[in-house]
Amino acid sequence: MNKGNYEDADWHPSTSIQETRSHLTPDAPVMGSDNDVDKLSQNWNQTNNNSSTRCGEFSSQLTPSGHCRLTATLPPAETGQKPCPDMFRCTDDISFWLHENQNRKEQLKELRETMSELQEELRNHRHRVKVLEMQAEDSSTLNSTFEQRLRFLELRHAEVDPLLHVHAALLYELQAQVRNLSASVQHLNRNTGCTINVIRATPPLGIRDTLSPDARYLSFCPSDCASLYMNGVHRSGVYTVVMSPGTTLPVYCDMETEGGGWTVFQRRRDGSVSFNRGWSEYRDGFGEPRGEHWLGNQHLHFLTNQGHYSLRIDLQDWSHVHRHALYQSFRIDSEEDRYRLHVSGFSGTMEDSFGWYHDQHGFSTPDTGNICAEISHAGWWFHQCFYANLNGFYYKGGHYSLKAHNLLGPDGIVWFSWKDSDFYSLKAVTMMIRPRSFRPRLSP
Repeated sequence: MNKGNYEDADWHPSTSIQETRSHLTPDAPVMGSDNDVDKLSQNWNQTNNNSSTRCGEFSSQLTPSGHCRLTATLPPAETGQKPCPDMFRCTDDISFWLHENQNRKEQLKELRETMSELQEELRNHRHRVKVLEMQAEDSSTLNSTFEQRLRFLELRHAEVDPLLHVHAALLYELQAQVRNLSASVQHLNRNTGCTINVIRATPPLGIRDTLSPDARYLSFCPSDCASLYMNGVHRSGVYTVVMSPGTTLPVYCDMETEGGGWTVFQRRRDGSVSFNRGWSEYRDGFGEPRGEHWLGNQHLHFLTNQGHYSLRIDLQDWSHVHRHALYQSFRIDSEEDRYRLHVSGFSGTMEDSFGWYHDQHGFSTPDTGNICAEISHAGWWFHQCFYANLNGFYYKGGHYSLKAHNLLGPDGIVWFSWKDSDFYSLKAVTMMIRPRSFRPRLSP
């Protein structure tokens, strides 16, 4: 058989084709592998066998440069037959199979890309599986920790449970004790009592020998002298009363004047105690209950705000004349309101020099900046300045003068209507209160 070479799509007269390339380029191999070339040769031969005119056969050979050499052998001309009518018909077949080979290569490329994607997806799934396995391990560890913690708590519960029973028993016992104490407190509240002191040289009559000469038990705690009187204490003297919040205070009780029950909060009789004092002393009180004293504005506020009280003022001059003033209503406010005075309902054996002028005015002392208190050398409910000042300086003899004592103004124990003068100082004063509703008990 004759052989010829085909290069760059140019046909030579020989009857063989050698080194035909798929893309007509120097470096591109004809097919992706030898198997592809063998399949192409088989398809070519099969096609020629089925056709009426054979164009030849193909064979492939791998060159040292890595290219695939395709050789086409044309059949010899037989006697009585025409030679291959058209050499280009063979090239058309070759072109068809080369094109088919190119499609196969593209399909192969797509398959490889698909395989790469599947491999990547497989790697992702493997990674996810690994993550899930790690999470499962962590969950297993947590479960193990939780189980250990649960076992520990169960052990603790087993230890604590008996203690809870013990505590419950103790709590029940304490509750029973509280109930008993509450019952005792209620009983005491229903049966309250106080032991009061009687500061007297001679004990009152009727006190039992088993008690101290200066003590007496009452069925309740007295808050003033009127409550003492209503419980059988009918002798004047110094007694202990209970002040808020639960404090006790010695007070002088007048159990004789106009039926008794009077709590004395101011007394003047000999000038033994100075009343030229500051705010705190007037607030807390000074002096002795049996002698000259001021009970204290704070105590007076407590007493007059626990009920409705009346005020009695007893006066005596140096001629031994006794007169009194009675006010049906008497009360003073708290320290925040400067112990403001509320007094009304006057009656008595002398003209009023106190209520009508001093009502609704606050208390002042020399150290508070009040000029009237400074001039008068006393603490009082001043009002430009006074018509009555029972805490003034104690002048013996009654009459005094500015010139003789180098004074800026009157500062004695003054009740203006007594002599219609600010310069007459009284000899004795007693200010005392009792509940407005008080009614003395008549002896059988």
